[in-house]
Amino acid sequence: MSQASRRQLLVAGAATLAAPWVRAQAWPSKPVSIVVPFPPGGGTDAFARPLFSMMTKNVGRQFVIDNKGGAGGTLGASLAAKAAPDGYTFFMGAVHHAIAPSMYPKLDYNIETDFVPVGLISSVPQVIVVNPQKVAATDMKSLLALLRANPGRLNYGSAGNGTSHHLAGELFKLQTKTFITHIPYRGAGPALQDLIAGQVDMMFDGLGSSAAHIKGGRIRAIAVAADKRAVAFPDVPTAPEGGTPDYKVATWYGLWAPKGTPRDAVERMQAEMRKAFATDELKTLWTNLGTEMPNAYGDGFAQFVSAEVKRWAVVVKSSGAKLD
Repeated sequence: MSQASRRQLLVAGAATLAAPWVRAQAWPSKPVSIVVPFPPGGGTDAFARPLFSMMTKNVGRQFVIDNKGGAGGTLGASLAAKAAPDGYTFFMGAVHHAIAPSMYPKLDYNIETDFVPVGLISSVPQVIVVNPQKVAATDMKSLLALLRANPGRLNYGSAGNGTSHHLAGELFKLQTKTFITHIPYRGAGPALQDLIAGQVDMMFDGLGSSAAHIKGGRIRAIAVAADKRAVAFPDVPTAPEGGTPDYKVATWYGLWAPKGTPRDAVERMQAEMRKAFATDELKTLWTNLGTEMPNAYGDGFAQFVSAEVKRWAVVVKSSGAKLD
């Protein structure tokens, strides 16, 4: 073999070895759309916007939040599932999407098979919050006394039928033997705004979206639905401390890609998520929003979601929750 031929083979071999690296470095070459299946202002936005703003800065390409609210988050999920799997559309869903299979019998997508699991973004305890001008209760004991003395008079807003806000309320009613009227909205943001305005009495909300309003005194926190108090809210007791030992609910958020999305794009997204989560800026913000830094990607995240689907199916059945 001539020296020129050997040189050509070496060049071709080097190009072949470099190809995966080149493909990985090429993504993204244009803006990336992050479908958020709720209106602006809710818990999903509270985590999505700072995370993807940080990634925009780190990567040098725009990560654009695309709010697609409706049908308890299932409309946006359906649209994302049908998006081109080219690495330029991702889906930021939530615990609501593990509940939906038990609440919506005719979903046109499957959260476990129509998406590639990318990673967990956050998991925050839910918090029972009330409008302080409308609800005099200041702790769990006084809230339960008020509810039991006035069955059906108080109402609670939710992000929509079948969301964690809805199921958290139904689970609370089941465990405390109380009755509160459910008022579904098209997202946690609109429900929270009506709670602040006094249009609804209370909410079972993710701590992330309620945090700023609790600190600002616009709403009052009664209890966090967890075994331990939130670091950022040490004065807010847990639901078990208030006399409801089994009431524990977390709102989590995660990222998926449409099935068929190139592996290089998914792996680069995971790498950029890890990089963003390692910054002091996001660590501080996540703590202030009541959560710890996540560490579940790919198969680990998929197993977590599968377990949540099964868990919420039991809650839906035992509570008798239905679409209003």
